[in-house]
Amino acid sequence: MLIPIVNDPEKEINEANLLCLDGSQRCPHLKGTKPGEYSCSIHHYDWFKETPCGQYGQIEQRDSDCRTGSYKLKRGKL
Repeated sequence: MLIPIVNDPEKEINEANLLCLDGSQRCPHLKGTKPGEYSCSIHHYDWFKETPCGQYGQIEQRDSDCRTGSYKLKRGKL
């Protein structure tokens, strides 16, 4: 499963500013060092709701756990 993410959060969403992660690499926007304690550092941006992670329901607080990351961790893919 490929997950497209915004590469540079300071730039708008466009094809040139996307990365596709396949689960073998950690999302560069995850902050933290312990599994289960990662948080997303970009979901406070206005454009976040337009991303796959935003559509997945990751719209709570700035320091809440990343749901996509948690899903991938449970499957042993992160």
